[in-house]
Amino acid sequence: MAALISIQNCRVQDGRRTYIPQVSWQMNAGEAWLVTGANGSGKDMFLRALAGEKDFVPNWTAEQDAAYSSQFDGSVEIVSLERAAALMQEERDLDETDYMDHLDEGRTGRRFIAEVLGGPDAKHRNQPLPPVAGRLETMREVRQCGVEHILDRGLRAMSTGEIRRMLLCRALLSQKKLLILSDPFAGLDVTSRHILREFFQTMVRGQLDAGADRNATRLILAMERYAEVPQTITHVLEFADGAVSFCGTKDDYERLIAMRQGEAQKTRATEKSALTDAFGQIVRETAAHGDAETESGADDQPLVSLRGVNVGWDGRLVLRDLDWTVYPNQHWLIRGSNGSGKTTLLELITGDNKQVYSNDVRLFGRRRGTGETIWDIKKHLGIVSYRLHVEYRMVGGTDLQSVIISGFRDSIGLYGLPTDTEIAAAKKWLALAGFSGRERDSFASLSYGEQRAILIIRAAVKQPKVLILDEPCHGLDERQRQKILDLLETIADTKTTTLLHVTHDTTEALPCEKHILELRPNETPMYRILKN
Repeated sequence: MAALISIQNCRVQDGRRTYIPQVSWQMNAGEAWLVTGANGSGKDMFLRALAGEKDFVPNWTAEQDAAYSSQFDGSVEIVSLERAAALMQEERDLDETDYMDHLDEGRTGRRFIAEVLGGPDAKHRNQPLPPVAGRLETMREVRQCGVEHILDRGLRAMSTGEIRRMLLCRALLSQKKLLILSDPFAGLDVTSRHILREFFQTMVRGQLDAGADRNATRLILAMERYAEVPQTITHVLEFADGAVSFCGTKDDYERLIAMRQGEAQKTRATEKSALTDAFGQIVRETAAHGDAETESGADDQPLVSLRGVNVGWDGRLVLRDLDWTVYPNQHWLIRGSNGSGKTTLLELITGDNKQVYSNDVRLFGRRRGTGETIWDIKKHLGIVSYRLHVEYRMVGGTDLQSVIISGFRDSIGLYGLPTDTEIAAAKKWLALAGFSGRERDSFASLSYGEQRAILIIRAAVKQPKVLILDEPCHGLDERQRQKILDLLETIADTKTTTLLHVTHDTTEALPCEKHILELRPNETPMYRILKN
């Protein structure tokens, strides 16, 4: 078979820093590869090297040859959670709301896609679009990704899942010869997952049929967790601790996975018990030092109350006539299709959506907009969201200890010297999440999934009255995901924190989440309240 990519005894390097000391791998025509590995395993650096963002450097020795070649050099595109976060950060940098009489929704999907079809770039987004932009709805790639109905919506008004599909569509139209789809199913609703799975199957079949055709577009799938893997995958490359831990056929890898799962099941109960004990000790020590929020309030007084809420933009209502009340220890699962308003709902509570002031939204017994400060609200909330993740990327040089301590202070970044008590608590929380000894690592140096885990811990440290979780497990590998879900369940068991949890993944619903708010756009009423 013809080698499309050949890596023989190379290291992955950036300047003088080596991320993967040695890797050998070959991708041939007629193969469809999955690249997988835990958070921080080296997988992300390998993919970035394939995209030309890092270097493959031959490890020349007298005994062993070394070489790297790829027919895709200069023609690789990665579609990932990392790319989506970078896009949202770019949109925030370009925000002109302060100079307008309405909310700046950012570039439209049409304009964003047209950038790779000869249209003006982001910095010249007010210039006319090329004629091809008016024909996007007719293009196969646009229909494959299911974005034809949101082309004229602003990027900042799109859900996470819609942004992911928009990135994929743009990548397909970019004419790049190698597309790397990293965790493509994360954050997508059932319909979007089906669309993407069918797209992937179709593309890979075409790739396998193309043989050695140098003009064919190739796909590499990358995932943190071995789940929802399309049947057309033929081979798997796995990384662990900065090295290749498996390279072979999909069938052989599935046998290995089954063996590992059996072994993990034997230790699961012990690990969960140890986590619960460690968490309990941290809570007791924090309370003893007076740093935890101990004010509990009456169980029959609502924590959150929304009455007749309506939120929308440009005549399009995202939330309509919504009545919803959350009481202490009522843990809620919030679900709905991409774009149904889940994140908008949570941003009304956090105050990140300014339409909260034109609606009857009450937090902890007080209506928003009646003189409370943002700090009055934040001290009772812990938040994990896409918006927060983007904001923290902007101060990515902050070390992990400071990120955790900022959770006590409700700040993005740490301003002022930490106390000895805060430092001790931060180290214990980091150890609880599997980051022992890494308190001086920078947030920016972590993989997307590792960053997510740190932000979850940051949200939990002050034991808030309400813990808001918007797709908290995005980018987490299987072990980290299970640890975080166990931690959230343990937090709920304390009966001091109430969870509001958004997820599309039914396997992430927690046993304590007995109440369900289901958003149903284009229906009347547009929501349902259910019991689990």
